[in-house]
Amino acid sequence: ARQWREWLVRAVAGDPATLQIMYGLNGSRRLPEQELTWLQGYENSRPVRIGNAAADQFQLDVWGEVLDGLHLARDAGIPTDDTAWDVQLALLDFLEGNWQQPDNSLWEVRGPRRQFVHSKVMAWAGVDRAVRSVESHGLPGPVERWRALRDRIHADVCTHGFDAQRNTFTQYYGSTSLDASLLLIPRTGFLPWDDPRVVGTVDAVQQDLTVDGGFLLRYRTEHGVDGLPGGEGAFLACTFWLADALFGIGRVTEARDLFERLLALRNDVGMLSEEYDPATARHVGNTPQAFSLVGLINTARELSGTHTETSGASGQRAVHDGTQ
Repeated sequence: ARQWREWLVRAVAGDPATLQIMYGLNGSRRLPEQELTWLQGYENSRPVRIGNAAADQFQLDVWGEVLDGLHLARDAGIPTDDTAWDVQLALLDFLEGNWQQPDNSLWEVRGPRRQFVHSKVMAWAGVDRAVRSVESHGLPGPVERWRALRDRIHADVCTHGFDAQRNTFTQYYGSTSLDASLLLIPRTGFLPWDDPRVVGTVDAVQQDLTVDGGFLLRYRTEHGVDGLPGGEGAFLACTFWLADALFGIGRVTEARDLFERLLALRNDVGMLSEEYDPATARHVGNTPQAFSLVGLINTARELSGTHTETSGASGQRAVHDGTQ
């Protein structure tokens, strides 16, 4: 964990406004995407690409993920590093001036930037962790200004990202679509599990995004939000989030049953892919997929009662090094 923090601080150092969602293993920023037209891909799954154009996207949630990850490190007992805190102060300055900007979301959509609710919630989480860092660890910072900013973001999300008629948060401001990332709202500490808006969101997401076998889609691709043609399988990490959410709102038996169905999908060496196609009973997408396996571990800890929260958003995705 210390080494990852050191790597992260080195990679982010410079202009925090250019924070990326991924870097090369050596911290390099350039990961140009190229389509290899002469390759047909697995079972003709063109296009085949190397690199990743998402490295150049604006994903607001990453600022919150980084700030939360570094706060989690302090809560877990890793001593405060002055350089790391300086980086966080610079990230907070950028977040304060840019949290209202539309972004590409954690799903790296290639469609138009939008005011994604999960991204705004993670902006809130980043500011919240800054406030906690001052309150719990005695670090220097304009805590009253940050408290006011935290309240402002919270009110904005609840006003523009919540559909009162359906009692659910939405994928982005003004949308009627849903998104599996909405299940993470209580895990960040944004609202408690027993808040009616959280319970309503869990119910709505389960009803709208569940496919055969109870597995969960990220969102409905037919709404065109990601700018890509075609559909996709059920996203396994999201289905683990659903199990966590069901457990969080007290539907324990349902959560355990869903977890058992997910465990049954593992291959002979215990691996999971990115997605699952219930119609053909096949793994699809990137495989093996760390995102899915992290979800498995987190849900196992939740259901076994061994998961101890030291930070509101622990267990979520953070900036990664470009590898899967």
